[in-house]
Amino acid sequence: MLVIELLASHVLAFVLCVLVLGLLVGSFLNVVIYRLPLMLQRDWQSQAREVLELPATPPAQTFNLFLPNSSCPQCGHEIRPWENIPVISYLLLRGKCSNCKTPISKRYPIVELACGLLSAYVAWHFGFTWQAGAMLVLAWGLLAMSLIDADHQILPDILVLPLLWLGLIVNYFGLFTSLEDALWGAIAGYLSLWSVYWLFKLITGKEGMGYGDFKLLAMLGAWGGWQILPLTILLSSLVGAVLGMILLRLRGSDSGTPIPFGPYLAIAGWIALLWGDVITGTYLKFAGF
Repeated sequence: MLVIELLASHVLAFVLCVLVLGLLVGSFLNVVIYRLPLMLQRDWQSQAREVLELPATPPAQTFNLFLPNSSCPQCGHEIRPWENIPVISYLLLRGKCSNCKTPISKRYPIVELACGLLSAYVAWHFGFTWQAGAMLVLAWGLLAMSLIDADHQILPDILVLPLLWLGLIVNYFGLFTSLEDALWGAIAGYLSLWSVYWLFKLITGKEGMGYGDFKLLAMLGAWGGWQILPLTILLSSLVGAVLGMILLRLRGSDSGTPIPFGPYLAIAGWIALLWGDVITGTYLKFAGF
């Protein structure tokens, strides 16, 4: 009780605790981002062999989010606990494996730091409230989904759908909006991109986006209500267009190269949830309404 009272009455203590928690969660998200797509691929291959009535493959080594222990992909050195402290271990190891000195990807500490800073901001923005706890879970999920989509162009149902249901549940208690607005937000979010998908396909004969994008926008609507959807779609389209062109230029790719839309939706939805009223109010004031 004393710890809870301390965190509730001292904002800085709460923010610092959540910062540390976010760093630890960021370390686990690195595992999720790397392993979950491989787990899904193995599961899909197993199901395909079953449907095609092919012989089952021999049981492989246990591979999930917890086993086997993390190791260096170059030399197989098992990462010890003191080598897995978020950000700090990377700095102490100077960004290299302690055994073979192979460089460690900078992405690992960047994800950890990003998760920590996002978590700390949520704690500062909402304070010691149920809204902060719920928004932390959402922020962690969006970060994982964004990077998985960027790497593999998939938005796993195992992440999106539970968060969609969680959005409806928290809004049953009115944490961010009413349950009615949350329900219609989920419906409108899915149908809006579903309609764009089929309109684009009928006109061009091509698929402009994946079904995961529909579900992601439905999930964001379940959290913030239908009111955040116009801003989310506008922001994601603008950011996606600008950053997409920059990435294509940097990679030397042509305009036909697929660009994942999930990260832009996630960023825009998070912004709309936290600052949607402020952004909309500022725009209306600037426009003279």
